[in-house]
Amino acid sequence: MISYADRVRGAIFGTAYGDALGAVVEKMTHAQIQEAYGRVETIQTNWWKKDWAEAERNGRRRGGGIVTDDTLMTLALMQVYVTEKRHLDAYDVANEFVKEIAFRPRYIPEFDREALILERLFYPEKHIFNRHVLANCEPREGGYGNMVNCGAAMYMSPIGIVNACNPKGAYDEAILFASGHQSSYGLEAAGVMACCVAKAFEPGVTVQDIVDTAISYAKDGTKKAIQELCGLASRLKERRAERSFIVQAFHEAVAPYSPMGDDVNRSIDKLGIPTNHYTPSRLFSIEELPLALAYIVLHDGDLLEAVKDGVSSGRDTDSIGVMIGAILGAMHGASAIPSGEIAVLEEINKQNIAQHCSQFIEAATFIIQQDMDLSSRRQQQLMQTMN
Repeated sequence: MISYADRVRGAIFGTAYGDALGAVVEKMTHAQIQEAYGRVETIQTNWWKKDWAEAERNGRRRGGGIVTDDTLMTLALMQVYVTEKRHLDAYDVANEFVKEIAFRPRYIPEFDREALILERLFYPEKHIFNRHVLANCEPREGGYGNMVNCGAAMYMSPIGIVNACNPKGAYDEAILFASGHQSSYGLEAAGVMACCVAKAFEPGVTVQDIVDTAISYAKDGTKKAIQELCGLASRLKERRAERSFIVQAFHEAVAPYSPMGDDVNRSIDKLGIPTNHYTPSRLFSIEELPLALAYIVLHDGDLLEAVKDGVSSGRDTDSIGVMIGAILGAMHGASAIPSGEIAVLEEINKQNIAQHCSQFIEAATFIIQQDMDLSSRRQQQLMQTMN
């Protein structure tokens, strides 16, 4: 039987593993990845921009196991739980979470120096600082006006962990918390991602159980996209070795819900042209979570195969890898990730991930015990009332 602590370590190292594997090819198309790498097989892979003058000028590095903001934000959220030792909501985004990302320096692997996480974040994540610190907004309205993307969903696994085996609790808490960051289908994906991680903690859980849970809680376009992609993945299992065919089929299926396609870069020639890209909608979905779940289904829960194929499918590759790694890491435990890859992740990123996990496990266990005690008292009170 896999212990709770091992599942936590699996989810967090799975996050870092998927992040590092996907980081080297982020924003490449599947065709470009196929031409340059075939398939990304290990975190010890060179970044496709390694020799670019732009990358050198911006002081950025990737490859060899380096993680991105997906992992850094996950670790920051874990630390908030360690500090608060209770369930969270949007007011915690405005308080302790902002402190973690915008006021407390730490080593940033991509910069190879100490800095604020905020310096590394993409604009939709910097929105947290703008809204809560500069605009002093009502915390539950923090996500208003943001670019709708996967930026909240990518670091929601800690919320699933503190609500282990309680998908509804995870979904509800993720929506409450992430409303301080995202809106519309970006917020919805955060809730569904957390509930998938929570479900993955159940002993004996199956891939279908996780997918059914995602579909039962998902709303609107997110629900339809997950249904479409996972149903397609189930039908295509016999053809999973035909990787390019699978990618094309998945991308065609997700296109009605995520209109960007391979056009994921912003450039001057796009300014002023009307578009539905990244705008609020009840019909749309981020594509990373449905794709992640589809690859989990396609490979029957095999973490390594699902992550490698997922990140090699192109576009927002690190976030796809993170979501697969977190869900299946929680399902299988840390042993699903090669120990050599874990050692590299620890050495090059200098985040002390194992130590973070130990502190977080203690805090999460305390929160879960408090929930169990409260539930027991409530049950006793109900029995007294009914009698």
